Amino acid sequence: MRKPLYFVFTLALAGALVAPALAQQAEYTPSVANCGDPSYENAVKNGINLGSNDNPPEFYQDANKQPAGIDWEINKAVLDVLGIKKFEIVWMPWESVIPSLLSKRIDVIAADIHVNPERVKVISFSGPAWWYGPVVVVQKGNPLKIATYDNLKGKKVGAISGSAADLYLRRVGVETTPFKQEVDELQSLNQGRLDAVLEDDVVYLEFASKNPNNNLDPLWSIPVPTDIISGGGYGMARFGIRKEDCSLRAAYSEALSEIRASGQVSAILKKYGLSDRNLMMFTLHP
Repeated sequence: MRKPLYFVFTLALAGALVAPALAQQAEYTPSVANCGDPSYENAVKNGINLGSNDNPPEFYQDANKQPAGIDWEINKAVLDVLGIKKFEIVWMPWESVIPSLLSKRIDVIAADIHVNPERVKVISFSGPAWWYGPVVVVQKGNPLKIATYDNLKGKKVGAISGSAADLYLRRVGVETTPFKQEVDELQSLNQGRLDAVLEDDVVYLEFASKNPNNNLDPLWSIPVPTDIISGGGYGMARFGIRKEDCSLRAAYSEALSEIRASGQVSAILKKYGLSDRNLMMFTLHP
């Protein structure tokens, strides 16, 4: 199992800044009494099941089949703060995470999930963890001259089934080609079987770093529509929890606030090549 991030800091300055906050977290107790349900107490006593798809760099299995990634390290830090010592990770396709949460196969959707009108009807969300946004990716040279989201209509556009990108595209009249895995989606575009893909910026950057000779261009210059951020699925990245599990949701949210304030989330983001820009919500203009 990967060691908590604060054990591997090597910079003296980082240690000086973060260590006092972490010492305070060891004594931290979330305020959950007003919820009146035992979900947080049960998690501390009996452990918890975290659900995720395999999706680097957010949450994935490393070469040794151990969990890794931004969301994994953030969730692990939350569990440390909350004193939840027993946990299991349940791997599944992305479209299975909400049904698995509702059926109690898992207790937390630990791969970050965005608020949208469809999801708030059935699940609740933790406080903010971090932020990333969408980017339109096309074949190198942009042969179809795609310049706006409207230009995607009538094109063969890939998206992960059930993702924020998929839901948004279908809502604005773009017919999508659904995929289960991000690498398959981007490879299909790379091999010319799609016209475009709408994908998370961090997913594209991870793919490009592992495939430096790819035949793809990200269209960073296309403005991100306001409605894909506000209510469209690309607000702050959060974690999903059952509506009835009020005390677990409250505890998770408070712990996220603590580790964001301590600098721990910032350090995790930078470890994976991101920056403090990803602590806040911005459009994706370069």
